[in-house]
Amino acid sequence: MGVDYYKVLQVDKNAKDDDLKKAYRKLAMKWHPDKNPNNKKEAEAKFKEIAEAYEVLSDPQKRAIYDQYGEEGLKGQVPPPGAGAGAGPGGYSFFQTGNGPNVFRFNPRNADDIFSEVFGFSSPFGGRGGSRFSGGMFGDDFFGSFGEPSVNQTRKAAPIEIQLPCSLEELYKGTTKKMKISREIADASGKTMPVEEILTIDVKPGWKKGTKITFPEKGNEQPNVIPADIVFTIDEKPHNVFTRDGNDLVVTQKVPLSEALTGHTVNLTTLDGRKLTIPINNIIHPNYEEVVPREGMPIPKDPSLRGNLRIKFNPKFPTRLTAEQKAGLKRLLPT
Repeated sequence: MGVDYYKVLQVDKNAKDDDLKKAYRKLAMKWHPDKNPNNKKEAEAKFKEIAEAYEVLSDPQKRAIYDQYGEEGLKGQVPPPGAGAGAGPGGYSFFQTGNGPNVFRFNPRNADDIFSEVFGFSSPFGGRGGSRFSGGMFGDDFFGSFGEPSVNQTRKAAPIEIQLPCSLEELYKGTTKKMKISREIADASGKTMPVEEILTIDVKPGWKKGTKITFPEKGNEQPNVIPADIVFTIDEKPHNVFTRDGNDLVVTQKVPLSEALTGHTVNLTTLDGRKLTIPINNIIHPNYEEVVPREGMPIPKDPSLRGNLRIKFNPKFPTRLTAEQKAGLKRLLPT
């Protein structure tokens, strides 16, 4: 079978992608030539072998061929069934020799390219001349005392998103919400302990559903992890009188047909507790809408400005009329 890539990476044959990457990172840092100035030649050979093993086992197609045919199958001694002539996926080539069978060949990529992909650097060895591993590119500070690159020791935890329900009154007037959170914090030694903290959220007049308030890095503290941001998202509770349409407030009122035709007065209590009396002198038909300027929601960028109040109506028709009422209506109403 030639080289046993599983043994090279010190993983078993059921190793998953995360296991392979973890094993590669550990071994690549251990055998990096810049970390082994006294046995550079051996380190370069090991470093390349580790990269080749990782490249094969982390690619499902390469791994399947290797598991079936071994290193010889990858490198051209065994033609896998169904291999066609021409260019193959990254790291492969297909070619025809005379009238014989198609040959499948794996061409390992540069070890430093693989290193760059895994560790997130642009190729760190290119353009230096001579051996691409020479030059002490990183130095001891890069590798750190535990054999891991310091730039990769931290990652940012995913944000924690929390819904913050607000009444329409609160979004109209503005309010202050205090939210108690429990989180883990770490001391200098890395030991964590639970603490409770109060986060204060100043809800501004006119804020809309979906507005986000972010508290950076207020999640749990863990070794090698930047704490998550806590993100509160404004949600709007349903109101029993008003609905919101952008910066406008909308209300629908039932009105008797007689008042719809002869005049109606709307009495409303605003979201800040004021009493509005709005006479309607027009004939109210089913699609009629009365617009009261500047009685809607505050506009967040300038709370002194407001949207409109839009009053819609639902005229109540009688269920039946007597013959006398019908005759009277016919006389009174235009045809």
